[in-house]
Amino acid sequence: MNRTFNYDLAFSRNIGWVTETEQTLLRDKKIAIAGLGGVGGSHLITLTRLGIGKFHISDLDIFELANFNRQAGASISHLEKPKVEVMKQLALDINPELEISTFPAGVHDENIDAFLDGVDLYVDGLDFFALTARRIVFAACAERNIPAITAAPLGMGVSFLCFMPGKMTFEEYFQWEGQTETEQLLRFLVGLSPTALQMTYLADDSRLDIANHKGPSTPMACDLCAGMVGTYALKILLNRGEIVAAPKAVHFDAYKNKCVITWRPGGNSNPLQQLGLLMLRRKIQAKLG
Repeated sequence: MNRTFNYDLAFSRNIGWVTETEQTLLRDKKIAIAGLGGVGGSHLITLTRLGIGKFHISDLDIFELANFNRQAGASISHLEKPKVEVMKQLALDINPELEISTFPAGVHDENIDAFLDGVDLYVDGLDFFALTARRIVFAACAERNIPAITAAPLGMGVSFLCFMPGKMTFEEYFQWEGQTETEQLLRFLVGLSPTALQMTYLADDSRLDIANHKGPSTPMACDLCAGMVGTYALKILLNRGEIVAAPKAVHFDAYKNKCVITWRPGGNSNPLQQLGLLMLRRKIQAKLG
């Protein structure tokens, strides 16, 4: 077997859906991914197979048994190993020519400039509860006019938001400023999932525990997120196809056989969002007794 790597041959089956010229453009693009767990690891693998040539990746965690149901790098051989190093190696095994820089201490105020240096697109893979890091990165992307996308694995579907330069920002949509941690989490959930399609088939709602930073997940949702992110990365980086940007969101739920595009002018101050927040607060309060 010939083990010599050849970029053009390795990604030749992309051609047809992209042109040779577009594939060359993707090879020169740089994407930053913060978080390499449930969705972030799948994003990295999908985008590497798309032929993206440069990455900045960050994660400060290690792989554990509880990651096995959904995370791309989670396996017996990778137990207790740093996610950022495992995922880097998996990506390099696909494309050994990758330019890939790691940020093993996560993303914070001190390294955000380096993390976003020369980046064409930011892909959010942070844990749902990583409020501070998420706020730092999205704010920095808005300041630098870097497109930023997030795909949430909800139930057996994906809810997708895109924040484009010159349009509604993350903060304008979610409105976290001055809110408590619990309120930020509630606003994040309602903002990510305006239709709440996944809540109609949640089998055991005791497993959804926002106060203690716990929630159920499925591998199908993570894979659907990677598909959505890969598609939007292609559209944004090649400047082709319609971009659904905030205050619009896309929610596809495979279990419900539904795809809904929502429009929430004003973000979480929209009356429909306020109603959703009120209902969620009451549900949380009832669980707390």
